[in-house]
Amino acid sequence: MGAQREIVSKIRKKDADYVISLKGNQGALHEDVKLYFEDEELLKKCAYTYKVEKARSSIEKREYWLLSDVSWLPQRTKWTGLTSVGMTRNTIIKNGKTSIETRFFISSLTDDVVLFARAVRGHWMVESMHHHLDVTFREDANQTLDKRAAFNLNIMRKMVLNVLKLVELSRMKPMSLKKKRYAISLNFRRFLDDLLAA
Repeated sequence: MGAQREIVSKIRKKDADYVISLKGNQGALHEDVKLYFEDEELLKKCAYTYKVEKARSSIEKREYWLLSDVSWLPQRTKWTGLTSVGMTRNTIIKNGKTSIETRFFISSLTDDVVLFARAVRGHWMVESMHHHLDVTFREDANQTLDKRAAFNLNIMRKMVLNVLKLVELSRMKPMSLKKKRYAISLNFRRFLDDLLAA
């Protein structure tokens, strides 16, 4: 946690903003923010926005709350530029089942909840891409030493990842990206039309 505070300090020295996810191992800070957002009356004081998206067989509602009054938070002085706390709640309905994920954040943003939502969503997209690159292509295990070659391979993996996300192998049931990659590699000509249609 000390290292994060040092990073935050460096970010603020460059006149940039931050949004940092809080986890249970951050003790009192996480617990205080969580307790605040669990109070329905206090939640009404927050800036709020939401977005609903339908993707394949699921419906996802993403809600965002941002509070720019942190005078009640004892740890606020330990974090450079801390001006707000936020919460996200993702509700996913898939195959008749509902799952809810709630996360808490500290931030240097003021009361712009739309910017907060964009920052949180952007971070998730980056994390998701890195996860797919590692799971589908085992990128973390790559030991290419030449920097230019490593850079070029990274670009190619990202391009292929985007193609794999778009392509539906019409003659097969839905597959993970890793399985799609494997199936295509076994018989490239068989799936050429599907790839070109993507």
